[in-house]
Amino acid sequence: MVDVTGRLDRELNKAIRDSEDTEFILNGVCGQRYIACGSKARSFTLFGTPGNGLGQYMDGARVEVFGNCQEAVGDTMNAGEIVIHGSCGDACAYGMRGGRILIEGDVGYRAGIHMKAYMDHSPVLIVGGRAGSFLGEYLAGGLIAVLGIGAGGAYPCRFFCGTGMHGGKIILRCDEAPKGLPRQVLVREMTDEDKAELEPHVAAYCEAFGGDAKALLDQRYFVLTPNPAEGYRQLYTFE
Repeated sequence: MVDVTGRLDRELNKAIRDSEDTEFILNGVCGQRYIACGSKARSFTLFGTPGNGLGQYMDGARVEVFGNCQEAVGDTMNAGEIVIHGSCGDACAYGMRGGRILIEGDVGYRAGIHMKAYMDHSPVLIVGGRAGSFLGEYLAGGLIAVLGIGAGGAYPCRFFCGTGMHGGKIILRCDEAPKGLPRQVLVREMTDEDKAELEPHVAAYCEAFGGDAKALLDQRYFVLTPNPAEGYRQLYTFE
């Protein structure tokens, strides 16, 4: 374990890039940006609160954070996994193209904006608590799930969920179907097929943070998908 208290992010990231080590345990992290940016076959365990851009462009590494995270976690991430024992700021998973992010608590505004899938690459964002406004804005592919733990069955998002979405899927745990959604979004109850898709990710969430995966999956969920009658087909080539 290396204590990085007070180290500048540029200095810290250069030391990581220049190192031949494949496993890093960093204590005292406080605001250092771009940790694990672009990393491939490496493992990072962080204690503290990393700054913006954790895991940007990551391409196969694994990051586990014991603390909260700031903005732009997993921006344009290609592959790998980020596990956050806490909550996360805005723009998490922006443009994410593959891999998985597990957040124990809440996530801020514009999580999953313009996530996209390509061939066998399909990104996954799992939020244990609640999400801020504009969740899944312009979603083009992949899976976002908000488990609503602690929400008491209420709608676990703020406003404008799925605005402009034209691909992918958003799954929300709540007792009643969401209302006031953008016209680009269709909503329905979760099917057995949806449940089978969600199951391994909920299992991974419970393995990381605790909880009963079966009990979580047996709750009521609603699925948001693009409305083909109100989408933007003329602007995209996914069909």
